[in-house]
Amino acid sequence: MATAATVAEKDYFTDHSVLLDPYDYFESIRANGPVYQMTSRDVMVVTGFAEAVEVLLNTRDFSSWLNPDPLVRLPFEIEGDDISELLDSHPGSEIELMVSYDGERHAAARSLLNPLFTPSRLKANEAFMRRYADEMVRGVVEAGGCELVNQVATPFVTMVIADLLGVPADDREAFRQLIDSAPPPGNMDTPEGQSIHPLMVMGGYFVRYITERRAMPQDDVMTEMAQARYPDGSTPDAMEVVKSAMFLFAAGQDTSAKLIGNALRRLCEDQAMQQQLRDDRKLVGPFLEEVLRIEGSTKATFRIARRATRIGDVDIPAGKRVVVSLSAANRDPRRWEDPAEFRIGRPRIREHVAFGRGAHTCAGAPLARAEVAVILDRFLEHTSAITLDEAHHGPAGARRISYEPSYIIRGLAALHLNFAPA
Repeated sequence: MATAATVAEKDYFTDHSVLLDPYDYFESIRANGPVYQMTSRDVMVVTGFAEAVEVLLNTRDFSSWLNPDPLVRLPFEIEGDDISELLDSHPGSEIELMVSYDGERHAAARSLLNPLFTPSRLKANEAFMRRYADEMVRGVVEAGGCELVNQVATPFVTMVIADLLGVPADDREAFRQLIDSAPPPGNMDTPEGQSIHPLMVMGGYFVRYITERRAMPQDDVMTEMAQARYPDGSTPDAMEVVKSAMFLFAAGQDTSAKLIGNALRRLCEDQAMQQQLRDDRKLVGPFLEEVLRIEGSTKATFRIARRATRIGDVDIPAGKRVVVSLSAANRDPRRWEDPAEFRIGRPRIREHVAFGRGAHTCAGAPLARAEVAVILDRFLEHTSAITLDEAHHGPAGARRISYEPSYIIRGLAALHLNFAPA
């Protein structure tokens, strides 16, 4: 039997045994304190809630430069106690995305998404997602079962984000196929240099959309994005608009789809809770917040120290790579009472960091909450019971469950369900 020490020595970025239970891995690290130096790599891991929030809020000392690839090779040598200028003068990857921006550049890029989140646009999008969710759920319930992740969750959130962004109907199926065929972000099988070809292809579509709308404006959200201005009134380069749009599309669909899978697996394993939510839909929201805390779909985010600093009482040299474990922070016993226990209605539950904290808080968090709540509501409405298909996953106590090989995403590779209709 593995001891806490041997579990902590595993390589988080490549060891597939960590996929099944990353929480055991992070707890073994937590035993050494809330800030821990990995033995296999020159990387610091933050598992404490207070320490994670401290890093996420400290944009002066910590940069998002190496997201989404925390192992990317630095294009310069680390010298001295401050590498801020080096980080600012070198791109972090072939395609820089909003998740890797800092400071004013990041704030400007996020502002380009403002047209997507107006009350009228969100209301129209919610009407679309309710219709679409109801149609999808009715179909699979009538069939008696489905494979949730690829048959329902991923197509659903892909089409919802496509509708929000105004992706033309004729292109939506191509986007869906592109997402389906892409490797997961943080792919453990190719950790040194992530594959970004899906974004490259997606970018080609968005370049056409933005270019066309700038030349011939239409009454749609893509035109609003194409004509958006930075907070200082300047006009952004078209490629910056493209990158903001395609990042929201790619990041939003993957995490939301995996959250749907994590939530429904939880309900399948607790039939009493499932019926409780079916009887009282007002509990769907609080239930979802606890899912986000205990099994959110983003396990970690990454930072690099701009200058010599500290996390808690631990010295951090300039250039140190940092894994901020959101999933471990959300199970920190110093912050959460009985953190491994699932409790609907925890006090101050929305203080969890499943969507991050500070400047890089997930821009699509309200959309993700709405997507998952809507489709859960439809599943509860149209069923009297939702259970795991034991032919695929085995009986209770001996489940066979597989997860996507990602050190970023906590997501099921597949989830086979059976339905008893309402």
